[in-house]
Order: sequence, then C-alpha cells, then structure tokens
Amino acid sequence: MEEQQIAPGNAEDAVNNPGAGPPLPHRGESFFAIAKSLMVRALIIYFITSMFRRPSVPVEKSGGIPLSAKTVSTQIYANGTAFDMYVYISENPKQPDFNDPSQHVWTLPNLIYGDWYSGPENNGIFTQELEIPVPELVQNNGSFYLHTFLVRTGDSPDPSGASGPYRADYTVHRTRKMNRLKKRKYGKTHNLLTGTTVATEEEIIKAETVKEEILSHWHPNLTINIIFDYTAWTKGSIPSPIDQFIEFSNSGEFYKPILYFNDYWNLVKDYQPFNTSVKTIPLRLTWQPLSMLKWQVYAAQSMKNQWAQGGPLGSLLYGEVNDEGMDEDQDSLKEAMLDTNPYLLGMTFIVSVVHSIFEFLAFKNDIQFWRQRESLEGLSVRSVFFNVFQSLIVLLYVLDNETNMMIRISCFIGLGIEVWKIHKVVDVKIDRANPVWGFIPIRFADKSSYVHSHTKEYDALAFKYLSWALYPLLIGYAIYSLVYEEHKGWYSWVLSMLYGFLLTFGFIMMTPQLFINYKLKSVAHLPWRMMTYKALNTFIDDIFAFVIKMPTLYRIGCLRDDIIFFIFLYQRWIYRVDPSRLNEYGVSQEMLEVHQQNGSVNAIEPVLAAEADEASAPVKSPKEKKTE
Repeated sequence: MEEQQIAPGNAEDAVNNPGAGPPLPHRGESFFAIAKSLMVRALIIYFITSMFRRPSVPVEKSGGIPLSAKTVSTQIYANGTAFDMYVYISENPKQPDFNDPSQHVWTLPNLIYGDWYSGPENNGIFTQELEIPVPELVQNNGSFYLHTFLVRTGDSPDPSGASGPYRADYTVHRTRKMNRLKKRKYGKTHNLLTGTTVATEEEIIKAETVKEEILSHWHPNLTINIIFDYTAWTKGSIPSPIDQFIEFSNSGEFYKPILYFNDYWNLVKDYQPFNTSVKTIPLRLTWQPLSMLKWQVYAAQSMKNQWAQGGPLGSLLYGEVNDEGMDEDQDSLKEAMLDTNPYLLGMTFIVSVVHSIFEFLAFKNDIQFWRQRESLEGLSVRSVFFNVFQSLIVLLYVLDNETNMMIRISCFIGLGIEVWKIHKVVDVKIDRANPVWGFIPIRFADKSSYVHSHTKEYDALAFKYLSWALYPLLIGYAIYSLVYEEHKGWYSWVLSMLYGFLLTFGFIMMTPQLFINYKLKSVAHLPWRMMTYKALNTFIDDIFAFVIKMPTLYRIGCLRDDIIFFIFLYQRWIYRVDPSRLNEYGVSQEMLEVHQQNGSVNAIEPVLAAEADEASAPVKSPKEKKTE
C-alpha cells in the first residue's frame, strides 16, 4: 500500500493568514509524528554534542592543589532552616528598588527548608493572584523582570541594610524576564478573483512594508520552584546543566539553595501580546518545592531548548523561526501529557519507537524490491510516474512556504527516490536528435515485461476509469480553492490547490494496482514486506486516531487507508495460488501440469534440458536468421 507522505507547511502562516492555502493538519493529529521527530532530533543533538564534548581537566590553584582535591561543599540551608521569600517586579534587570513599595508584590514568611507539607492543602504549594500595572516602557516592547529573594527569617534582601540585617552568603537572588519577544509575520494574500482579503487594514499595510515585526508577549502563570537538595557538591566538578544553577558562598565551603523559574507547562497559545491598550495584566505566582530528580528533567529540557534555538543546528532542525516551531511541537506533547492517561502515554512512547522501526524497514524493503526487480509484470508503471509528480508538488509547496530545513531535505530525498525508480520501470535513452518539447533529450520506452504481460493494457485501462473520478474532483477542488481561499498569487494557488487535492484524494491513486491484480488474478508481483510494514504503521495510526483527540476528517483518512489494504488482503486470499508464476528454476505450475499430462516422470528435467540445448546451440548469424 502506498503511503501518502505530505509534509506540513508552516503553522505560523496559517494563523496569520487564514486564507493562505489549504488548511494544515490539527495539532492533535500530528502528535504521533511530532513524538517521533523529537526523538530523532534528540538523538541528533546528543551525537553532535558528544563529538565536541571534552573531558573536564582539573584546574590547579596557585599553590598547585587541584580543585578536585578540595573539600566538598554542603548546603548552607540545613534541613529545618527557617527562611522568608520575597518577590519584586521591576524594570531593572539587576535589582529592584527596595524603597518603592509598589515593586514588592509577594512575601512568604517562615518557610521551612525541607518542608513538603505546608500550605493551604498541605502539599507545600502556595499561590498568589496579582494584577500587575504595565509600565509605558513595556507597552513599547520594553522588558520588566521578576526578582525572587530567599533570606533567613529575620534578614532583609536589601543590601543597604535599611530594613534589617543583610547576609550575602545566606541570600539567594534569582531574576526572571517576564515578557517574551516573538516574531509575527504578515503575508500579503487575497482572493484571486475578487481581490478581497480578511486581513485588517493595519495588517495589509504591514505586509507591504515591514513583512514581520517583533512583539512583546506575556504569560499569566509562573511557578517558582525550590529544590530540596543535600548533595555534597565540589566546585568545578558539577555536571551540566546543574552547574549553571548552583551558587556557592564566598568561601566556597557552602552552596545556596536552588531556585528555579518553571514555565515548562506554559503553552505558546496562552501567551498574550502587549499593546498600548493593556494597562494591567493578571499574574498567578505559584511556590512549590521540587525534588532533585524532577528538577533535573526540567533543567535538561530548558537547556536543550536554549541550545537548540541558537546556531546552525537549531536552524536546521527547527527552521529560521526555530523557537516558535519547536515550542509548537512541544505544545502538542504537553497537551497530550496533560489530557492522556499515563499508562497510555507510556504505551505511546513504546509504540512510537516501533512505528519508527517499521518505517525504516518499509523504506529499506521498498528500495530493495525495486533494486532487485527485473520483471514489471503486474506492477503499475503509471503509478510510479504519478508518485514522482506528487513528490514534486510536495517539494515545491514546502519551498513556497516557510518550513524548516529538515522537512525540505526529507522531501527532496523522497523525490530523488521516486525519480530513481523511473529507470527501473522504463528504458531511459538519450535522444539528442528528437528532444521532447524541443529541449529535453530524453526518451522513455516501455520494458518488454510490461508490454508482453498485458500489464500495460490493464494499467492504461485502470487510469482511464480513474480519470472519470479524478478530473471532476480536481476541477471541483480547484474552483473551491479559487473562490473561497486566499493566496499570494497564481503560482501559490496552483501549488496549494494540488497539494490540498493530493492530501485529500491522493489515496485513490492506490486503486490502479487493485485493478491490475483483479485482471491478472494474481498478487505475487507485489512488495508484500514493504506493504506489511506500512500497513502495521497504518493500524498504529488508527489506534491513536481514536484514542487521542483528533478531528473526524483525520480519522476518516486513516480508515480509508485501511479499506484499501483490506482489499489487498482479500485479493491475496483469493489469488493466493498463481499458476503462471515462475520459480527460481524458471518453471511455473502451468508448465508442470502440461508436462505431467504428456507423461513426463519429472516435469522439471525436460524444461531444463530444453533450456540447456538452447543455450548450447551455436549462435546463428543475422543472415541465417533472415533465411529461416
């Protein structure tokens, strides 16, 4: 069964330009593919970083004593230590103004280090609902910061000491930028018939001038985690990324508690843009203790995101606007983790790995089948050329829309494989004397096994019947796309129309092979290993299509592929014996039956003997052949 692999476009364009091209798949329906792609990306990142990782070399002090030989540091906040937490919001990234009471937004007194059972619900969690006034600087894409201080009970976070004693070694200060800058792109699209567009006048002007702009966004939730850790760390020997969060005292004998701003569960869709009309914003702060193991998972994920969003590899994996693309991918995973049963989620990970293995095996067996195939009996050659056309349309559509380099490379490789199959199904000849269309010096000739086995006749007949349904659907979809959708131009309309048509009705291109099987009453010519692996993947997609929240149209799409494969299975059941198929000796069942009817004891020997006599006969000259 041929599997339609249509690469999605950029979701950013679909959001900003609702009329541009056919609708892209829903996030839910792409969760399964995203899970596999993130695993592949993680492996790529791991192998590349391992190439550049160097073993840590102990740094020697002036006295010649290696740092690794120093005494290990211990937690300065022993278990049971009482401390206070202060939160300030300021435009100053270094330190708030302690003399301005409006910047002080939250205080949690008399907290206990190592206490997991305080709070209103006895789970160590405290929350605070705030209404933050937005400064004029922030409305104009400026930034503001959240400052969090931990001090021992009775101490003050103010270094001036005006409001109480200040002890630097026992003071923990962490800063978090509260706004996030994100790009918004403006595409100039319109209805090609009427010239109208759903975009506002402001968006039209920006599409003609700036094309894109950077807007400041905010999220209404933020979690402040304190990690209860008593590990004996040695300065200079802490593994990454933990080393970036641990702060040592001036003497190096102690290290301070770890404060972590956790925004992992903040979804991209919940970010809101600032503008001149936004005067105040709601903010919900949560204080929550966290174990060392959970924090390491969050920290590793955070550092991976920061590393991947910069440099050439980040652009390769996630595109030019890699942070938006990566966050949108992760949003699908986060939503699935929030809405899905944990056991089902674990099964999803296992099945995703199996799905990737099946995809690789299907790809391998497909290449192996065509590389070793000598006879084209029973195979649809026209379908091969149509797959080349389909892969070309997908590649052009991907290039016309902003997608990351990985998708473009995969589409290009897919097109290359389909083009490679051409020389396996037809004889390609260079004819400079009679070029096609006057400039293409290539001629295609059908192979003898394709012509002499009636396969060509049945293939042409199948496409004739198929065209009766294909052309009306194509014309209808083209008219719908032209009348109701917006496009950048006629070229984009052609690409998006063909892409959407192939995405919707491409499955019917598998029916010519069914027709050929029916006419030949045989399925022995099909690549059953490759089809089996693809069918298993289709069944896996079916399971998740009905378990995970997805649109109905996507579920119908999975079902129609199943129907095609079940028809293949039915044909395999009714045509399981192929009397005309040749075995490794060049003998078929029909030949055996004929020789047995003629009284031969061993039907194979006469055939082999005849072939041997023919091979040992002297080669006749062309003149002798003409005389005969």
